[in-house]
Amino acid sequence: MSASHIENVAMIGAGTLGGQIAWHSAYMGKQVTVYDISEEGLKKCRAAHAGYAAIYSADLNASEDDIAATHSRLTFTTDLAEAAQNADLVIEAVPEVPDIKIDVYQKLATIMPEETILATNSSTLLPSMFAAETGRPDRFGALHFANMIWALNIAEIMGAPETSDDTLTRLTAYAVEIGMVPIPISREQNGYVCNSLLVPLLQAAQSLVTKGVADHETVDRTYMIMNRGCTMGPCGIMDMVGMGTLHEIFTYWGTQLSDQEMLTNAEYIQSHFLNTGRMGLLAGQGYYDYPNPTYQQPGFLDVPDKSAVPALAAKAKLS
Repeated sequence: MSASHIENVAMIGAGTLGGQIAWHSAYMGKQVTVYDISEEGLKKCRAAHAGYAAIYSADLNASEDDIAATHSRLTFTTDLAEAAQNADLVIEAVPEVPDIKIDVYQKLATIMPEETILATNSSTLLPSMFAAETGRPDRFGALHFANMIWALNIAEIMGAPETSDDTLTRLTAYAVEIGMVPIPISREQNGYVCNSLLVPLLQAAQSLVTKGVADHETVDRTYMIMNRGCTMGPCGIMDMVGMGTLHEIFTYWGTQLSDQEMLTNAEYIQSHFLNTGRMGLLAGQGYYDYPNPTYQQPGFLDVPDKSAVPALAAKAKLS
């Protein structure tokens, strides 16, 4: 038995991060049941897993046996009771909408074994907002992962006031067991560490684009020159996060904070990306086209050739 006493995991929500957490946990030896409200959601998750298999083979040197074993540890269902009934840990990764999360927690409360730990993968919301709704506030906390979990291997751990020491210890041990660097959050903070740093950056970058101050390549080129050695700029990061998640975050916090600029950015994301199917990196299109975005191409940060001067100067003309 592992130090966390967590061998069977239920992943509630088969979206971008839910699918990644499920795949990576299975790759690291855990038995994982993936739940989604629809068969279509599960179909997309399976397709994403095929992509992760290629990534893990190329980037992590996973063997064919490793990939086959990972697939063997994964099951999929649209039956919430089937997903949660034998779980040591249930991880919730449904949309960042409080009412949706509360509905899921209330349903899980009648299904999960008494000893099961429940964790939210929320990127911005606080565990204390939901602890009472779970029916097990002592066995509930946040376990937040970053997108591209295989490379950005952090797991933020935040408890509510009622969260037990044992729950925090087991969540931390689980993070270590699946190859994450635990990031303990000592005080409740919306956005935790990762998004407290990231969301203001993405908001600033999106505002530059929304207002027509600079295009996405100019924004990213500026950022990447200012931070030599980084692999992408904020618009590339938005593609990685996913436009759906970004829209949820901008809409929620724009409403909560009465921030019209953030709400305007949410509208821009809706009209320019969600409505056109440019959902981000995993969809193959967002601000950039993948798998060969321009920010990864040779010369993206170089001093331009003289022939580029007229086009660059034209961009500097005020509109």
